[in-house]
Amino acid sequence: MFLELLENLVGKENIKVDEPMKRHTSFKIGGPADLLITPASVSQLGELIKLCNRQNLPIFIMGNGTNLLVSDKGIRGVVIKIYDNLNGYTVKEDCIEAYGGILLSKLSGIALENELAGLEFASGIPGTLGGAVAMNAGAYGGEIKDVVIETEFIDKDGDIKVLRGDEHQFGYRTSFIQKQSGIVVRSIIKLKKGDKTSIKTLIDDLTGRRKDKQPLEMPSAGSVFKRPEGYFAGKLIEDCGLRGYSIGGAQVSDKHCGFIVNTGNATSKDIMDLISHIQKTVKDKFNAELQTEIRIVGDY
Repeated sequence: MFLELLENLVGKENIKVDEPMKRHTSFKIGGPADLLITPASVSQLGELIKLCNRQNLPIFIMGNGTNLLVSDKGIRGVVIKIYDNLNGYTVKEDCIEAYGGILLSKLSGIALENELAGLEFASGIPGTLGGAVAMNAGAYGGEIKDVVIETEFIDKDGDIKVLRGDEHQFGYRTSFIQKQSGIVVRSIIKLKKGDKTSIKTLIDDLTGRRKDKQPLEMPSAGSVFKRPEGYFAGKLIEDCGLRGYSIGGAQVSDKHCGFIVNTGNATSKDIMDLISHIQKTVKDKFNAELQTEIRIVGDY
């Protein structure tokens, strides 16, 4: 009965049953989701959440899976993936209005083509706009809070709300939306008119630095840990002698100690065990607490 209601709402083609999450995460890890759904519109997304709430089904929202570690046992309930369909945009003078599923790297390219400066820092962040706004993503001295002026999101009840300016309550890797478990469906990014050559030079420089320092050639979920106050996570891990340390198929990257990579056959348990080992080692040696930046989901 529920499947029939779902099919009437989003179409059979947008529903996958017992879908392996390793197909949808950059870690290439994860057991099956009971249901994985890719709604085609904001209104569908809102109605889908209301339908799941009526059925008392747990919901997990994801973008393109670049910062996720999914349990080997998978995810119970409904996984809603917004990356596939909700990814349009429009440019109006010095602003870009974009849906939450659009990739930050694509947005950065759109800004470049329109000679808009201020989003260069995001060119190498692999996630979607929605995830980036929710967690106030940042890199190379820039953060989403510097450019986002308005956001439309769907709350836990499936209703659309709008935030402007300080209402976002951006903090280090957090926001009002994240605290409320909201879903970003659209944001307006305000930039500045700039010189196309200068913008491209900066993007190329940041891209080169990222390729040199990060293990982009291996499956990972980006930076695993938040930066502890007064430290850099990668430096702490390196100073503990953990560069290249591995458990099963999970390894501290030789290239950047803040990254854990899947060497080919890692399980979610391997990653979790390695995270715990790193946290304990850093705590014992430096009395510093490492908190995870990646999202850890599913049954453990």
